[in-house]
Amino acid sequence: MNTTTSRARSLSIAILLTTGLTLSLRAATTFTFGSDANTFTMDFVTIGHPGNAADTTGAPNPAGSVPYVYLMGKYEVSRDMINKANAVGNLGITMANMTSYGGNGVNRPATGITWYEAAAFVNWLNTSTGHPAAYNLSGGSLSLWSSAEAWQAGGENLYRHAGAYFFLPSESEWYKAAYYDPAAGLYYDYPTGSDTPPTATSGGVLAGTAVYGLQMSTGPADIANAGGLSPYGTMAQGGNVWEWMETAVDGANTSGSENRGLRSGYWFDPVSDLASDFRLDTYSPASDIYTVGFRVAVIPEPMPSASLIGLAAFGFALWRRRAVK
Repeated sequence: MNTTTSRARSLSIAILLTTGLTLSLRAATTFTFGSDANTFTMDFVTIGHPGNAADTTGAPNPAGSVPYVYLMGKYEVSRDMINKANAVGNLGITMANMTSYGGNGVNRPATGITWYEAAAFVNWLNTSTGHPAAYNLSGGSLSLWSSAEAWQAGGENLYRHAGAYFFLPSESEWYKAAYYDPAAGLYYDYPTGSDTPPTATSGGVLAGTAVYGLQMSTGPADIANAGGLSPYGTMAQGGNVWEWMETAVDGANTSGSENRGLRSGYWFDPVSDLASDFRLDTYSPASDIYTVGFRVAVIPEPMPSASLIGLAAFGFALWRRRAVK
């Protein structure tokens, strides 16, 4: 075997090893939780292109710049997910103010959830899968993590534990997933990949549609039937129900009781509430509002690049041993 052929083959082995691992990591966007009759899955999409520029035309200003890759829930959290997590984890989330508008189907978004209850659900997602809790909760209150414990990527976040895997999206994480188009390198006014207002719908998955401007009695759509997708592939970041932000409205995250931001608008709202320059900032984390739900984000556990290099080298060494023989 000549030297050129040998180098080409060893390179092919390295590429197969590293590419195969990378593809498998990117494909791991569905997570399973619970057990037996209380098993449920959650789907996520990858929000890549780390270090994108911030948007300076929306609210807050600036927003949307995230220096790392993360996953965003493709859909809002459903009532079925909350009910099953309650059954398995004894979380005590009552959903007392769950809206009955449009019916109480299990695949409707979970609403009437306080920020603290959403955080408790996220903590259970972490602890039930062997990860540290994201939030330092005690009943209906939140204590700050120390700087040594807190999330630091992109700026210190005393709400979120550095080792957390699942969490509520920060303002910029949510904003980027909704409004940023990585192919064009720009932000849109609406989370359907356009500066043109989406078409109102009561349900469906057509591009350029969103659940808003309806009668109050219509209620929200099922989480996987709530309009067109954002450029990254998330659904209903405009309309259907409002969604809790992890972030305090002043962006500092230095007091557990500060008001949290709400984004998205809900099924009864005008289209202006879906836009990137609109958010609500008047609700405490203890508020349980029948039009407010949430979604979950994830920091994936990618294999370090050194490990990929090591595996490629292992593949090369293995080939050489076989070639020599």
